[in-house]
Amino acid sequence: REGGADRREGRDDSRDTREARQREDRDDRNRDNRADRDDRRPERDQEDRSWDRGTDDDRHDRGDRGQDQGNRHGQGRQQGVSRGGDDDAGGRRGRNRNRNRDRKRRGQGGQDWNDTDVQITEDDVLVPVAGILDVLDNYGFVRTTGYLPGPNDVYVPLGMVKRHGLRKGDAVTGAVKALRDGEQPSGHVGRQKYNALVRLDSVNGASPDDALKRVEFHKLTPLYPQQRLRLETEPHVLTTRVIDLIAPIGKGQRGLIVAPAKAGKTMVMQAIANAITTNNPECHLMVVLVDERPEEVTEMQRAVKGEVISSTFDRPAEDHTTVAELSIERAKRLVELGHDVVVLLDSITKLGRAYNLSAPASGRILSGGVDSAALYPPKKFFGAARNIENGGSLTILATALVETGSKMDEVIFEEFKGTGNMELRLSRELANRRIFPAVDVNASGTRREEILLASEELKIMWKLRRVLAALDPTQAIELLLDRVKKTKTNYEFLVQVQQTSSMRMEDQG
Repeated sequence: REGGADRREGRDDSRDTREARQREDRDDRNRDNRADRDDRRPERDQEDRSWDRGTDDDRHDRGDRGQDQGNRHGQGRQQGVSRGGDDDAGGRRGRNRNRNRDRKRRGQGGQDWNDTDVQITEDDVLVPVAGILDVLDNYGFVRTTGYLPGPNDVYVPLGMVKRHGLRKGDAVTGAVKALRDGEQPSGHVGRQKYNALVRLDSVNGASPDDALKRVEFHKLTPLYPQQRLRLETEPHVLTTRVIDLIAPIGKGQRGLIVAPAKAGKTMVMQAIANAITTNNPECHLMVVLVDERPEEVTEMQRAVKGEVISSTFDRPAEDHTTVAELSIERAKRLVELGHDVVVLLDSITKLGRAYNLSAPASGRILSGGVDSAALYPPKKFFGAARNIENGGSLTILATALVETGSKMDEVIFEEFKGTGNMELRLSRELANRRIFPAVDVNASGTRREEILLASEELKIMWKLRRVLAALDPTQAIELLLDRVKKTKTNYEFLVQVQQTSSMRMEDQG
């Protein structure tokens, strides 16, 4: 019995010993796990901080995005062995987040190379290009086929635009890389790819360094027109002779040609354009046709010896506004260089319609369905006309449509009615009677015409005005045309006016 009791006590002691050892082993494992977790916590905190740091850096510097993403992905792969599924999920979240950022960047059209130039090597073949520079928000284009976007346009990095002080409307020449077989263009906006400008040779015919020394257009001092643009050419061209007598034009004039439909405004525009190229070859002539018929564009191109810029009515409204904006910016660049520029716009009413369709809605609608914000760009276009003190001049003669039956056209005309300093009004009644030019003599005139005319000529003109003001519009233009036809020049006609007490009395006698 005593031996059996001793064996039972021995088994109990061994069981207690095993249980104590198991408890010690369990405590050791728990301590090791806690220590391991404590060791891992700084790594996770450091990774989280690096993740946040990379996210913040990505907001401020997109150029380092690729490196930050690579570091984060590398850390995720290294620690994924010990952390398993959580790290895989975090990696997927990171990849999705990076994908969204890339989509957003592509959607904005911005690229990391917008501020950098394309590098060229000795093996590259350069092809010369030339065109008008169109500067957009984050990049620029050289329009090689005119003033509208085309497939052969050349991409200009924003860094090159800033470095050389390029402006919208500059005439630039340079070179692009000739693409090898299978090579893609180096510049692209969205999904459209363009060849990039790698070398800038000249800006407006001068060195690129001279472009930085130019004065900005809005800093030039505007004055009333002081130098006259004489339009009289041949004795039988009565349109220009009548304009010289009734509404003289000077360099820097801002004039409106107010015309109803079928009143002969196109013929008046062609006569003015040809007279300017004949009598004033130093002036750069630009005829801007917006929302016009294609056959009228062809006729103007063949009849006028000048630069004809057009956007026909079958094109979207955005093309009309693009042509108008780029053409007036081109004219401003020439004026900054001291040139005299004459812009003939047909018509400012159609340009206002185009902006009303394409401009973002402001929420304030005027009568006729005209958005209040749609009238500012045409006013900016028309207001660019000015005579520069000790410099060039920008003359703008724009047609305005009236009596169309559209309330919108009336609102647009009323907005521009008092902005010009010269007005030539055409009459539909005279045109229906086939009296051309159908000029309403009493409603036409020029502000501050005494600056353009000599004192003796001014006195004779006022005398002529008093005679014509006593007649109705039909009798006035008929009498004027009859007297002008009998003389070869306006000077001869004014001498006859000076010698007579009244043209009407002489006509009746």
